[in-house]
Amino acid sequence: MSEGKPIYASLMAVQAELKAPKGQHNSFGKYDYRSAEDIIEAVKPLLKENGLFLNMSDEVVLVGDRYYIKATVKVVDVVTGESVQTSALAREAAQKKGMDESQVTGTASSYARKYALNGLFAIDDNRDADTNEYARQTSQNAAGARSQRNAYPSKGSVNDDLRSKAMHALSKEMQRVGASGEEVSALCGVKFGKTNSRDLSTGELSKLAANLEAWIAEQMGGGK
Repeated sequence: MSEGKPIYASLMAVQAELKAPKGQHNSFGKYDYRSAEDIIEAVKPLLKENGLFLNMSDEVVLVGDRYYIKATVKVVDVVTGESVQTSALAREAAQKKGMDESQVTGTASSYARKYALNGLFAIDDNRDADTNEYARQTSQNAAGARSQRNAYPSKGSVNDDLRSKAMHALSKEMQRVGASGEEVSALCGVKFGKTNSRDLSTGELSKLAANLEAWIAEQMGGGK
């Protein structure tokens, strides 16, 4: 254990050495991902080597009319008492089909802790399947498509615009609930018999966006 080293130097050493495996598998979405527990198990030996203590805490906060779990992750230098911390929020689902209240809160806590750990230990999950990168990209693609149609209007521009709006609404909803592209594609298969959202009709896209949070909660509840 090192003594007298500034806490940011110790934290930098941990960040440089940390390799957090993706030890979890989502059978519904067919992808691997890392959980908060995976990160914690991987970082424990490195914290010990650098004289750091890890502390995590949760609190329920009200934002607008919705409740969020706020997770705070802190590392403390055991010699100097210096500390560094980060926080992250995860919202409890409005619909709890298939899950009791403790499961819903526990899921929100796990997500919040994971993203707080990501921030503290510089873990990049942007390309992991349980992030909303797909939603952001879909939103960007929809915006680009709208720009092209405005520049070169066609006979089917009205229908195209309605579809674009439906795709954009779905993308916004994916961002809101933190749904991954893999989860949405799986829902397309379960609910509509389609490969992915691009194969859905405008009406089906709107229905998917309207029910996304409830359907994901339903699948999560059924898969545990």
